[in-house]
Amino acid sequence: MNHRSLALAFALPLAALGLCVPAMAQEAGTSTQNQEDSSQAAREAAVAGTQAASEAEMRLAPDADLTKDPENILLLDLSNGERVAIRLMPEWAPNHVERVKTLARQGFYDGIIFHRVIDGFMAQTGDPTGTGRGGSELPDLKAEFNRFPHVRGTVAMARAAAEDTANSQFFIVFYPRFTLDRNYTNFGRVIDNMAAVDAIERGEPPANPTYIVQASIAADGKPQQMPPAQPAAAQPAVGQPAFTAESLSNSPSN
Repeated sequence: MNHRSLALAFALPLAALGLCVPAMAQEAGTSTQNQEDSSQAAREAAVAGTQAASEAEMRLAPDADLTKDPENILLLDLSNGERVAIRLMPEWAPNHVERVKTLARQGFYDGIIFHRVIDGFMAQTGDPTGTGRGGSELPDLKAEFNRFPHVRGTVAMARAAAEDTANSQFFIVFYPRFTLDRNYTNFGRVIDNMAAVDAIERGEPPANPTYIVQASIAADGKPQQMPPAQPAAAQPAVGQPAFTAESLSNSPSN
């Protein structure tokens, strides 16, 4: 092989290599760009998903407007003379909401006391026996645990140790208790007059329990019911002595 042939032999592989290098670089650049595009698309999808979830959660947040959807507002007229409004959330727990509405319309809750009221925790009601062991004649409900937290004003269903034992009893949370999340069915939230809930008498049971005078659904338009007036103590007539157990016991015998 002469020098010319040898030069051509070396030149051809170099030329071929020279043609390949830019192609390889272009392919690598295209791959990197595709990865960046995919990453950007993934980030945009994640942001869009987060925004959609946030918007969905906002749509599911309790609406405090008392004029909207009165079919899903529970009104509790309490023996302390106050009316409490609770936004029921069928989107969270449809069967529990339907149960509470059914019992309210039947008058089941009327006259029932708050039998278990723990300061800094919650006020529980819905047991016609006032012992915490009673309920309605309707069958127990299957749990509808959801992701909505137990914050101040949350209304959730009480139950026994087994998950699917909620029936008629419910409780209102005074302060956030996130340990209850996904363990009790959260079905609503107080949207008006939480101060009246704060005023419920404490105790297990309380010595002088607060009770529900009337539970109703706002759509039914029932006026607020006040507790019956307590009879005034009899006052002695002017100029006449008041008779007491002591005066009677000290009166002279005949």
